[in-house]
Amino acid sequence: MERHRGVNFYEISPHIFALANNSYRALRTERRDQCILLSGESGAGKTEASKKILQYYTHICPTRNNTHTIRERLLQSNPVLEAFGNAKTLRNDNSSRFGKYMDIQFDYKGAPIGGHILNYLLEKSRVAHQNHGERNFHIFYQLLEGGEEPLLKRLGLEKTNPQHYHYLVKGKCPRVSSINDKNGWKVVRNALTIIGFNEDEIQELMEIVAIVLHLGNIQFGEDEEGETHITTGPQLQYLSQLLGVDGSVLKEALTHKKIVAKGEEMISPLSLEQALSARDSLAKAIYGRAFTWLVQKLNQSLAFKDEVYYSSKCSSIIGLLDVYGFEVFQHNSFEQFCINYCNEKLQQLFVELTLKSEQEDYETEGVGWERVEYFNNKIICDLVEEKHKGIIAVLDEECLRRGDASDITFLEKLEDSLGGHAHFVTHKMANGKIRKAIGREEFRLVHYAGEVNYNVSGFLDKNNDLLCRHLKEVLCQSGNHIVSQCFHADELMDQRRPETAATEFKLSLAKLMEILMSKEPLYVRCIKPNDAKQPGKSICGFDEVLVRHQVKYLGLMEYLRVRRAGFAYRRNFEVFLERYKSLCPDTWPNWRGTLPEGVATLVKHLNYKPEEYKLGRSKIFIRFPRTLFVTEDALEAKKQTIAVTLQTSWRGYRERAKYHRIRHAVIVIQSWWRGVKGRRKAMHRRQAADTIRKFIKGFILRNEPRCPDNEYFLDHVRFSFLMKVKRNLPKSLLDKSWPRPPPSLTEASEHLHRMCIRNLVSDYCRRIQPEWKKQLEQKVVASAIFGGQKDCYPQSVPKLFVATRLEAEEINLKVLQTLGNDNKVKYGVPVIKYDRHGFRARMRQLLLTTSSAVLVQEAKIKQRIDYGTLLGISVSSLSDGFFVLHIPTTDSKQKGDLVLQCDYVIEAVTKLAIMADKIHNVNISQDSIRFAIARGKEGVIDFTSGSDLRVVKTKNGHLSVTTPRIS
Repeated sequence: MERHRGVNFYEISPHIFALANNSYRALRTERRDQCILLSGESGAGKTEASKKILQYYTHICPTRNNTHTIRERLLQSNPVLEAFGNAKTLRNDNSSRFGKYMDIQFDYKGAPIGGHILNYLLEKSRVAHQNHGERNFHIFYQLLEGGEEPLLKRLGLEKTNPQHYHYLVKGKCPRVSSINDKNGWKVVRNALTIIGFNEDEIQELMEIVAIVLHLGNIQFGEDEEGETHITTGPQLQYLSQLLGVDGSVLKEALTHKKIVAKGEEMISPLSLEQALSARDSLAKAIYGRAFTWLVQKLNQSLAFKDEVYYSSKCSSIIGLLDVYGFEVFQHNSFEQFCINYCNEKLQQLFVELTLKSEQEDYETEGVGWERVEYFNNKIICDLVEEKHKGIIAVLDEECLRRGDASDITFLEKLEDSLGGHAHFVTHKMANGKIRKAIGREEFRLVHYAGEVNYNVSGFLDKNNDLLCRHLKEVLCQSGNHIVSQCFHADELMDQRRPETAATEFKLSLAKLMEILMSKEPLYVRCIKPNDAKQPGKSICGFDEVLVRHQVKYLGLMEYLRVRRAGFAYRRNFEVFLERYKSLCPDTWPNWRGTLPEGVATLVKHLNYKPEEYKLGRSKIFIRFPRTLFVTEDALEAKKQTIAVTLQTSWRGYRERAKYHRIRHAVIVIQSWWRGVKGRRKAMHRRQAADTIRKFIKGFILRNEPRCPDNEYFLDHVRFSFLMKVKRNLPKSLLDKSWPRPPPSLTEASEHLHRMCIRNLVSDYCRRIQPEWKKQLEQKVVASAIFGGQKDCYPQSVPKLFVATRLEAEEINLKVLQTLGNDNKVKYGVPVIKYDRHGFRARMRQLLLTTSSAVLVQEAKIKQRIDYGTLLGISVSSLSDGFFVLHIPTTDSKQKGDLVLQCDYVIEAVTKLAIMADKIHNVNISQDSIRFAIARGKEGVIDFTSGSDLRVVKTKNGHLSVTTPRIS
């Protein structure tokens, strides 16, 4: 496999791996679905070749994280299908008794990601009958030889000679080595586990195998009255247990039939022959539908689950067709007829796609060509499948005909319809020389592979393939999940007659041909070297006559003549130019002229010699593979440059596309949002217009009694008033403001006002602490002194009075020692003291102790005024900070009245008045204050309003204070 990986098809000797590699390379490079058709006689090696191809793909393909399981399941699907669908025949020890087409799915990187299997026409008749020297399906022998003892005991089977089971002795095949069957059981058991069958499903699948074996061992007898009854009770008991149905119901269904006529049901007994036929039909139906269920289960296991990753654009398919080979036995029946018909269709496909289409292609394209004659087997296919005239049509017509239709009447009708056909002959129609070789119940078809005699016995029964209604009803009630899934209750309700086996097979073959025609075909022709199943190169191993016959009827010689005289490679101009245009500067990246001119330019640049190629009307033909190999090698070398160019272009395209997507999205969002805004605006306008109309109408009728026309306006007025009250509630007891209510809310407004005042009072009462009480007392005193008389008083109201404006560190320690503990400082504030003569400003500290007011300059006490000697305090009505302390002039210790200025005049005067008990001795002057100077003299301070605070001594000796008025 490694030797064939990536090697061109013609570089090494022919091999099955070379063809598989060629198909895989074409899939990767040309992105066209491929299919490989394996054909040949039974026993020629088609099944082994298909397994080798599948093994090659699972080995050489790249891997992904989740593809290892798929690889294993693809490989393990073969032993499972072989166990249930293959059997030993006279021609082949492992003969496929069903047709199989498998699709292998690959992702864009070439890794296998899934698969799907189609099955065609399982040879169900082998379940109940085998030709002399042949065996039943492998699974029966594998289960009996290799099954575990507990499993066989539960199934009611004995690990003994298969000759004990009626369905396994019909062919009278001599017993073969049990080692192969034991090993086969282990392989199948392991494969089912790998594929994904759980233990319950495996058990139920084996139950179906046991059901078929027990059915074969059920025997019938007739009593004195001629009624049929079952003579093997234990077998019936095993059957009812495995099927999960009532034993009496099953017994009645096997010995009686149910007829429904005009809505009434009638049950009639079966004859002995009918009971045996019903038993065999039941076994074949159960096994056939279980096989279909098995294929569906395999498809579920092989299906690719990652739907986000997988799509039809990024996956490619290689189909693998392995169907039964052409069969010619001593006794050929309906199954061989269908198998050989399938081979005729595949041969016709080969003829159409190679011999016929290739030669017609040369003639159509105008390439010089000498026609090679070949046999076209379309005439045989038409003989079998033609509407109204073909063998299948006559067979269906005879199956559907009322009356005494039989296999003999079918043969007679064939003679009437097809008499005189070159490829059809019967005993009655044959001449004396041929008549001896054809039985009276046989007809002969001259196939592409030779003449085959078919015995019509059983054709009608096998084509009808019907199961009586009574048995279907029993199976629909089965406790075995696989059986219940295979037999649906819907079938009992469907009155339509199902398709016959031959018609169903013909339709499925037609669909298969459509699938194969849609893909690029490759062929594997399997040649059977001898009929004795002998290997080696001995005389017995290689039968030259047999091989010559196969080479002849397969049309290989004609095909070789066509290929030798023709061309190894042909492609449409468009495909060829698209693939190799990068090798020529004139055609890369795009050719603007006609396709023939572009191909001619490309070929000229590649230095093709005239004998190496031909240009047709729409295709180029290349004669030698080496010419194509050289071109492919040049393309591989060029891919690096192409990849860089594509990456650059792709990145640019991606960013532009991203920009356009974003821009488009923005435009869409903007348009949508503008629409939303426009609709909202229109809605708001309509609502506003309605509101304004109601408001105006209510305003006009506002004095009228309340009615629907004015209730909105009245409610709005009330609501507005209440909201205004809510926003403008008084913040303190001093705030006397209250909104003016509308007439209808006068009483309510008064009530709310009283409630608000009450709440304020309650709030203040709750908040009064000792400290607050002291604050309020001082504020009350300040209000009594300054309320309504001094301009700066309203600004001081919301400001709290502090205990002192001077910290202990700011007062000189010597001053505190001088005052002593008995005269403790209660309040201190920085002041400006004005001299009594020159009115010069001096920075001082005013300290209020328990008994006196002290004026301090740094560490020196400048003046002490006892509270008892203080005559009064004078302040102006303006916003200045001046106040005068009046002292008796008779006191020799005092130097006269003190003229002070303080930033906290309201606070300082209030505290001094309280501590000196001079609340009623505070005088507020409007224009001027007179104060005493030592020796009986008197000074004057004049107060005027201005823009800025100014303190100057005037010419008349007064102190002029200009202060701004506060509104």
